[in-house]
Amino acid sequence: MDLNTLAGSDLQYLIERLLAEYVQCIDDDKLEAWPDFFTEQCTYKIAALENTARGLPIAAIFCDSKGMLTDRVVSLRKANIFERHQYRHLVSSTIVSDITADSVNVRSHYVVYRTRGNGVTELYSAGVYQDRIVSVNNELKFVEKLVIYDTDRVDTLLVTPL
Repeated sequence: MDLNTLAGSDLQYLIERLLAEYVQCIDDDKLEAWPDFFTEQCTYKIAALENTARGLPIAAIFCDSKGMLTDRVVSLRKANIFERHQYRHLVSSTIVSDITADSVNVRSHYVVYRTRGNGVTELYSAGVYQDRIVSVNNELKFVEKLVIYDTDRVDTLLVTPL
């Protein structure tokens, strides 16, 4: 699919649908399907706003291939020990920019609420998604997903993707 030839509203719909399915996959704890939202060679990075604004490369999570994303899920399921919890994402409307035949850049704001095993719900993370999306076999995929969180403090429970 040539992203440059899609009508603006069609492209907007497809991108917002991709983001909605992405966060639903995480919220429904279907993490084995999470890497399928990405291309084989991709970048997934969770970083603080302060580091990003200063051009610092440090990230809380950095993966540079779909294989690394899969390894992250396997590790989460088999090696990590953490308190049971549930995520709920809210994602803003998406701003689409830099549309070419091959890719599109998008930006949206997110908040994630976490409900712990004791039933307490709290704001877990807030920030922005900066994504570069491509079409692979007529299906939209993330080739780059940068999750920039607003705070400089990371909860030790950052094991599940944002």
